[in-house]
Amino acid sequence: MDAGSESGGARTVGTEAAAKAGATPDQLDRQAGVLAFNERVISLAEDSRVPLLERLRFVSIVSNNLDEFFEIRVAELKEFQRIDPTMSVSIGDTLDVIAARTNRLQQRQHDLLNTELLPALRAQGVALLEPDQWSEAHRTWVNQVFEAEIEPLLTPIALDPAHPFPRITNKNLNWVVELDGRDAFGRRPGLAIVQAPRSVPRVLRVPPSIAGAPHDLILLTTIVRAMSRRLFPGLEVRRLVQFRLTRNSELFVDEEEITNLRTALRSELRQRHFGDGVRLEVSTGASEAVIERLCKEFELDRRDCYLVDEPVNLVNLDQVLDLVDRPDLKFPPLRPVLPQALKKKDLFAAIARQDILMHHPYESFEPVIAFLSSAASDPLVVSIKMSIYRTGADSMLMDALLEAARAGKEVTVVVELMARFDEEANINWAAKLESVGAHVVYGVVGHKTHAKLALVIRREQGVLKRYAHLGTGNYHPRTALTYEDFGCFTANPQVCQDVQEVFRRLTGLGVAGKLQRLLQAPFELHAELIASIERESAAARAGRKALIRAKLNALTEPRIIQALYAASQAGVTVELIVRGVCTLRPGVPGLSENIRVISVLGRFLEHSRVFCFWADGEEAVWLSSADWMNRNFFRRVEIAFPVREKKLRQRVIDEAFLIHLAPERQVWEMAADGSYRLINPDAPPEVADAQLVLLNQILGRRKAAADLEADAGGVGPATILDR
Repeated sequence: MDAGSESGGARTVGTEAAAKAGATPDQLDRQAGVLAFNERVISLAEDSRVPLLERLRFVSIVSNNLDEFFEIRVAELKEFQRIDPTMSVSIGDTLDVIAARTNRLQQRQHDLLNTELLPALRAQGVALLEPDQWSEAHRTWVNQVFEAEIEPLLTPIALDPAHPFPRITNKNLNWVVELDGRDAFGRRPGLAIVQAPRSVPRVLRVPPSIAGAPHDLILLTTIVRAMSRRLFPGLEVRRLVQFRLTRNSELFVDEEEITNLRTALRSELRQRHFGDGVRLEVSTGASEAVIERLCKEFELDRRDCYLVDEPVNLVNLDQVLDLVDRPDLKFPPLRPVLPQALKKKDLFAAIARQDILMHHPYESFEPVIAFLSSAASDPLVVSIKMSIYRTGADSMLMDALLEAARAGKEVTVVVELMARFDEEANINWAAKLESVGAHVVYGVVGHKTHAKLALVIRREQGVLKRYAHLGTGNYHPRTALTYEDFGCFTANPQVCQDVQEVFRRLTGLGVAGKLQRLLQAPFELHAELIASIERESAAARAGRKALIRAKLNALTEPRIIQALYAASQAGVTVELIVRGVCTLRPGVPGLSENIRVISVLGRFLEHSRVFCFWADGEEAVWLSSADWMNRNFFRRVEIAFPVREKKLRQRVIDEAFLIHLAPERQVWEMAADGSYRLINPDAPPEVADAQLVLLNQILGRRKAAADLEADAGGVGPATILDR
């Protein structure tokens, strides 16, 4: 059944072949799970209740997700197929399923874009103009822009014995041009290649003074198509076809055979844009001869060629949101609140008084920035330690670390250079930090450092006092506005000692002893989770209440899944909120009938990892950087930290689980075959949208606190956005 169809008041996604492509009787296929997730995302773009420009953003997000899926996952399958001929048939079947499902997904994107979103935007005065919609003023402007900004950067390359096929960059826009006639040298050209310059925006805004309208936009592809004859004077352009090649983008660095990971990785990054081809996207209307030529050039099967409507690259449509100032077509502006406990100016004193829980993006990320920036300038601070996985090319947090190092403080930063697609930014930050005297290490060979930790040490009245921040998400101020995550400040001596011990393990050598409060992968985290699941199973068999809840981005680790199946069979209630890939089969009689899996999608990317066990009423609650995947348990450095204070623990349970599990909420529920149905598809957002409900609850708490403060003659809490 098509992903957008409705059945019995609930929308169903991905029922076709969901259990194929590597699935087993008790586990689903991971690749199918990735595509099912993107089918759920495109359903957000199809929802007319979502603001119009945000629907366009979801279309772009799906394309970006598919790019990464092919660059990494499909590339990996093709590599396995190449090195192990015995797997060729089974992997070929998997690739066939992927191709069929991807074709349907991409067709949904383009149908939605062309039949609904673009006409609706045009009705709102936001137009992606085609040449037949240009006025004379538009044409004059296009000519000027083409001559001044585009044509000088284009290099048409004819394909003949003297002009070999050019090297095509990963995911860049290109055109193949079919030509007729003879040129100045008497040559009779057949095909030519034109590569889009990377420095030119893919969406251009026509100045309102010229267009007479504030939001007239033209795609670069439209301009080049309209002006293509100027690139080949005297020749006939018979057909102009867009194409785009996705390449294998996994980096291969043998960490045991190199002396400097940063130097080796920088060299490897130069080759990322030219890995083996894995997917070819070609605009519809291309001749079979052109398709055959392109497939041959990139050594791809016909199955690897995806025919799509123009534009072939929908990732760049997110540029439209930046160019169009129409707040009424976007989500309302987010104004994150400041936690009540942090409204005083003395941040370290506030942390010393109590543990402080933050739930981003509902609550501001500003205190995390202030934690580091205050430490950088505070004369009492003597040391800062921090782990960095993703932080962006422009980061106030990293600037604070640079300032601290320049001020002579002991700054130690564990930079994960192998954070996929953030390698270059992290390499640059590592070099800057080293240049000012910070201690920079790259973690442990063979293990990515994915833990989210920061430790500040102050000398207070002659005694060293430690303060820590632990989180489920990255130290990335920009994504903290759109990614849902928990973070916690603490001065608890045992937790801070554990954080210091984790840094010691990352920077030095030694046997890993038992931590007091934290759980760390690749050591005790997996075993303790298995033990916690088994304790719930034992409680259920003894007739006591037993409950397991987990909120994750992905669930694929086989032993965890088997332990959850055993818990279900013992009578444990298992409630799982898994945003993305889940290979566990819920609701199978005799195997998993007590397991429910839902997926939550919306304005914010659900990103936190939270684990909760009933524990005979004690309710053990953990926040973590780790999903329940093999790589997180055994090939990464991860941490999980407990929420022990009763009030904070209940808040995590309420905000991570209960708000999403309420029966009136709109969630995607997973079936045993890997398909999903949308519960409460037509309910009003103020009731069905858990993110909106939670946002209003937190804003309500803020207003109540402000009213109490005002009644007492004080000033209510403020955020950085209120200034």
